[in-house]
Amino acid sequence: MSLIIPKKYKQKLLPETTEIAIKKIKETFQEKLARRLNLRRVTAPLFVLSGTGINDDLNGVENAVSFPIACMGNRKAEVVHSLAKWKRIKLGAYDIPAGYGLYTDMNAIRACEDLDNLHSLYVDQWDWERSIKAEDRNIDYLKQTVKCIYCAMRETERSIYEDFPHITPRLPEEIKFLHSQELLDMYPDLTAKERETEATRKYGAIFIIGIGAPLSNGEPHDGRAPDYDDWITPNSDGYQGLNGDILVWDDILETAVELSSMGIRVSPKSLIQQLEVRGCTERKELAFHRALLNGELPLSIGGGIGQSRLCMFLLQKAHIGEVQASIWPEEQIQLCRQHGIQLV
Repeated sequence: MSLIIPKKYKQKLLPETTEIAIKKIKETFQEKLARRLNLRRVTAPLFVLSGTGINDDLNGVENAVSFPIACMGNRKAEVVHSLAKWKRIKLGAYDIPAGYGLYTDMNAIRACEDLDNLHSLYVDQWDWERSIKAEDRNIDYLKQTVKCIYCAMRETERSIYEDFPHITPRLPEEIKFLHSQELLDMYPDLTAKERETEATRKYGAIFIIGIGAPLSNGEPHDGRAPDYDDWITPNSDGYQGLNGDILVWDDILETAVELSSMGIRVSPKSLIQQLEVRGCTERKELAFHRALLNGELPLSIGGGIGQSRLCMFLLQKAHIGEVQASIWPEEQIQLCRQHGIQLV
């Protein structure tokens, strides 16, 4: 994605008022999310030890920002990519029963990110995780959880409208569920990102199910690491996968915006299967993976929801840099300024 300059863009809130609105969104959404999913807030790490298997691999190719710890013999620590595995460990440590869970503020640095309207070096998410029963590992449970999150988003959008009535709500009443194979069948001549764009333009808000397993064209819709989301287990819809992404249509940028990545987490069985598919069975010896395979961790569902992206979308901004402080190329700063996009 290259930088998008919307035609005739006009910011709907001045920077000072934007700060007030950001605070409102963050307080409102996390309260509504916690209430709908029975979550309690916990404190999370910014970095973890390397070599434990706790950090997430995202698409499997990203390199974590790392540094040596002098007082621990220069043992290496790395900034988290997200907290999917760490949260699952905490569910077990706190003995949180099925139907309840936790959430936290996750902050990360992704140094290899391409910087544009939606991507920043700095990542801020609400990371959440919920314990489930074995019988909850199904597509209906996943969809019901997505609906709860989407309702929290719509309720937050409505709250912003009440305070700033010139920011008209854009989210449709319902979110549309589509499997990644269905998208490929609908748009066989388009790339995965183009398929997302067309489907999101059509429905306004979609949840794409099954991200990680190869589709009928031999390629996955998008990359997914093999050791947190379950993308290999068949579901009752006749496809593979118990995970997915929430995307919404942004009519300012005229593109799809991913707000959340989530899924039912791997069981011992699906972990082995996915490690074999990706050719990395050596990970079974890492501390996290051993604990999971030994039945020491609870079954769970979880995900991350972009804080800055949600703020950007709900406040109808054109660039994520309007709602978060980060570093941008000077030419991007100047180009945005010329078109009325004021980066923090």
